[in-house]
Amino acid sequence: MNNQLNVSLSPHIHGRETTQKLMFGVVVALIPTIIASVIFFGAGAIITTAAAVISCVTIEYLIQRFMLRKPVSITDGSALVTGLLLALNLPSNIPLYMIVIGSMVAIGVAKMTFGGLGNNPFNPALVGRVFMLISFPSHMTTWPAPAGFATGYIDAVTGATPLAIIKEGIKNGESISELMLKIPSTAEMILGKIGGSMGEVSAIALIIGFIYLLYKKIITWHIPVSVIGSLALFTSILWIANPDIYAGPSFHILSGGVLLGAIFMATDYVTSPMNPKSMILYGCGIGILTAIIRIWGSFPEGVSFAILIMNAFVPLMNTYIKPKRFGEEVKNG
Repeated sequence: MNNQLNVSLSPHIHGRETTQKLMFGVVVALIPTIIASVIFFGAGAIITTAAAVISCVTIEYLIQRFMLRKPVSITDGSALVTGLLLALNLPSNIPLYMIVIGSMVAIGVAKMTFGGLGNNPFNPALVGRVFMLISFPSHMTTWPAPAGFATGYIDAVTGATPLAIIKEGIKNGESISELMLKIPSTAEMILGKIGGSMGEVSAIALIIGFIYLLYKKIITWHIPVSVIGSLALFTSILWIANPDIYAGPSFHILSGGVLLGAIFMATDYVTSPMNPKSMILYGCGIGILTAIIRIWGSFPEGVSFAILIMNAFVPLMNTYIKPKRFGEEVKNG
C-alpha cells in the first residue's frame, strides 16, 4: 500500500484576527484623540473629520465599483482609518475642497494605484497630507489655536505652533530659554491646549490610544519606542552640546506630530517592516530624520517626511534583515 503525504501551501496556522477587527481596533484607539480635538477645536474638528472620512470611503467605493470593477472592500475599515488619520494631520479650519483633494490623493494615488490595501508602499494618509502641504502651503501652515468646544469652523483664531515659534526665533537670534516663555508648558502639551493639527493637541490622549493598541496586541512596542527613543537621544546630544540653540528632548517628543506618527502612522502594517530587528532600525531612522528635518530643514515639522522616506526602505529591510529560520542550526563559537 502506497502512503502519500500531501502538504498544502502555507500558511498552516490561522488566527482569529481579521483586517476588519484590526482596523476597528485602531479606530477605537483613536477615539481619545478625536474627543480631545473636538474639545479644543470645536465644530471645526467635527467637520474636518467627517469630511475626510466620507471622502476617503466614497472615493475608494467609486474607484473599486466603477473604475476597477472589482468587489468593494470599504467594510474592511482601512478607508475609515485613512480618513481619520488624514483628518488628524490637518488644521481644523481647512477648506472642505482641499480635504476632498487630499483624500483623492491618499486613496486614489497612494493606495488604489498600487492595487489597494496590502500593496501600497507608502502610508496613504501621509501621502495625502504631504501633497496638501506642497499644494496648499498657506492653509496647511496656518494652525487654529485651541480655543474651546464652542470654536466655530470659520471663525477659529489662528496662531503659530511651538515648533514654528522655536524655528523662527532661532533664525532671529533668540535663545531657547527666551523662546520657551512663548510656548505652552510641558504640562499643557501633555494635557492639551497646544496649537497645531488636530492630532497634536493632547499627548495623553495619544498615549491612552498607544496603551490600548499594545493591550490588544494590534501593534508591538518596537517602532513607537525606537522612534521616540532615537529622537530623544539625538536631540539630547545637541541640547547638551549647546542648550542656547537646541531645544531639549521633551519639547521635541511632546510638540508636533511625533506621538501621532510614531504610534499610528509608522506602525501601519503594510508600510512597516515585518520583524523586530527591522522595526527598531526603521523606527530609529524615523526619529533621527525627524530631528534633522526639524532642526536643519526648511519645515519646522519633519515626521511625515521621515516616515515616507523610511517607507521606501521597508522592502529592502524585509529582504535582507530576516528572522532566524525555524529549525535553523545555531553554531557555537
